[in-house]
Amino acid sequence: MKIKLDENMPATLADILRAYGHDTDTVHEEGLTGRSDHDVWQETQRTGRFLITQDLDFSDLRQFKPDTHYGLLLVRLANPSRQSLIEHVESAFKKEAIETWQRCFVVLTDRKIRIRRS
Repeated sequence: MKIKLDENMPATLADILRAYGHDTDTVHEEGLTGRSDHDVWQETQRTGRFLITQDLDFSDLRQFKPDTHYGLLLVRLANPSRQSLIEHVESAFKKEAIETWQRCFVVLTDRKIRIRRS
């Protein structure tokens, strides 16, 4: 799966996802740090990547309607420490059929994963 990590996700998560065989890049690696959400989203879509973010600007299901993009994982943890983010995302990638998340709007919380499909 082609993935882009937003700047609010731990950079070390990229190496973990790469170890699972995912083509992963980061906003930082592409020189998009500090750019607008619109710019990050446009680049993510241009390159056909699944975006992983904590940014609530990406939380509007009407704007990011499933099947209109390459996929979006919004991580919403009560205490999003660096370690907690890594553990929750890595756990989801170990346990779930991530490939089925393409073109979906997915929310990962402390307790569950909600997947919105078209």
